[in-house]
Amino acid sequence: MNNSELLARREKALGKDAPLFYREPLNIVRGEGVYLFDHTGKRYIDMYNNVPCVGHAHPHVVEAMYKQAGTLNVHSRYLHESIVSYAERLSAHHDKSLTTSIFTCTGTEANEVAIMMARCSTGGRGIICTDAAYHGNSEEVHKLTHTPVGGKGEVRSIPFPQTYRPLQAGVSEPELTGLYLAEVRRVIDEFTADGIKLAGMLVCPILANEGLPNIPAGFMPRAVEIVRETGGLFIADEVQAGLCRSGRWWGYEVMGFIPDIVSMGKPLGNGFPIAGVIAREELVNQFRASTRYFNTFASSPLQAEVGNAVLDVLEKEKLRENSASVGAYLRHRLSSLPARYDAIADIRGHGLFVGLEWVSDRTTKTPDKRGAAEVANRLKDKGFLVANAGALGNVLKIRPPLVFTRQHADMFVNVLDEVLHDMYGNS
Repeated sequence: MNNSELLARREKALGKDAPLFYREPLNIVRGEGVYLFDHTGKRYIDMYNNVPCVGHAHPHVVEAMYKQAGTLNVHSRYLHESIVSYAERLSAHHDKSLTTSIFTCTGTEANEVAIMMARCSTGGRGIICTDAAYHGNSEEVHKLTHTPVGGKGEVRSIPFPQTYRPLQAGVSEPELTGLYLAEVRRVIDEFTADGIKLAGMLVCPILANEGLPNIPAGFMPRAVEIVRETGGLFIADEVQAGLCRSGRWWGYEVMGFIPDIVSMGKPLGNGFPIAGVIAREELVNQFRASTRYFNTFASSPLQAEVGNAVLDVLEKEKLRENSASVGAYLRHRLSSLPARYDAIADIRGHGLFVGLEWVSDRTTKTPDKRGAAEVANRLKDKGFLVANAGALGNVLKIRPPLVFTRQHADMFVNVLDEVLHDMYGNS
């Protein structure tokens, strides 16, 4: 069956607006390590998919899944040592204050629990996010998606902190940090004026969906202090930033703060649906007592064994260290391109998470969403899978499995150079 026929069947079965990447969608049938293979056998290097963080079809994870599925899988209301061991192991990689977990199946559910927990603990309702965020698809969590500045209601946003398109041009970085912190205070004051008590602030520590911007120094730790001084809790959404993606175990470590609540998702299960929240014990106990929350498919033996297998691989294969070293090498290799191609205006990132800012004019910083999408499509044709994303859709988002090597980085940069030369010449 060709792709056109499959696409027609898909649109009838799933609806016409179910999203797909690329002008000509791919029919992917197999994965191995950093590689994906389509129905014709063509091989691609996956530069985007953070779900299989330890590599597609990792044999240790597959074996753990197979073995446990053939032994036992039940809901969470029985004792089972593996889920306790998994929670303990996961906690050991967090700050020592974060001890107690609630497991879910998706990042959306984890963020829903995190918001409920903050509201339960503080008695407040107000949640602060950024104006270009995405944290999930449920009705409540979706309120945090691209929430406009100046909006009313229980969820309100600040302009996301960045140095490339700053809130005010021509100021020093400390002054810029102060301007963005003033936005946090502004929202808190607006909540107070409207009689809404603050529950907390929820952000990705490295602002992944906003486009992975360089955040003005000191913003995150000081924002945490301001939220806490006002009686709120600070929630770190680590669905994209966490589990060694940033070169540290968690994005909050990169940004130099300790959150009250952490939500986790996709990478925990390497493709198997595991997500969750970790927080201080008293917060979790209060939440459980107040809500009696449970999740039929979460905290299961199968989740636990897969999650433990992922931790095994991360630890034994030293993938945190690989993320840090190979990520630095990739950014170094990429750093030579802006001198020859004006379209690349900024290169930023942490670990194996890199963003390339695409513009049509460096002086005006005019975002070029179409150009970024064109590069993504041409790279796909040459066997490398990336996507354009970010607040303006003009950031080339690079986020390979953590088994990505320097050899893969060299291959990618060489092909990207070819694509850019074909598109722009030596601009």
